[in-house]
Amino acid sequence: MSDAEKDLPRPIIDEDECKGCGRCLSACPKKVLVRSSKMNRRGFYPVLYSGQGCTGCAICFYNCPEPYAIEVRGKGEE
Repeated sequence: MSDAEKDLPRPIIDEDECKGCGRCLSACPKKVLVRSSKMNRRGFYPVLYSGQGCTGCAICFYNCPEPYAIEVRGKGEE
């Protein structure tokens, strides 16, 4: 990850914890999340960050029913 990317807020999604329920997809006001076309090891199609546009609002985190699936990192956090 480049230094420029570290300076932007972003969701960190654990693809193997995500069950692809889509709650974060629906909740994201900027629509920066997408469903993967590849199954995870549990047989679900996880959600992925598109790579740009996140504002760090954490609405995806608060809507996710899986405790360790999404973490939102703010500016400068690794």
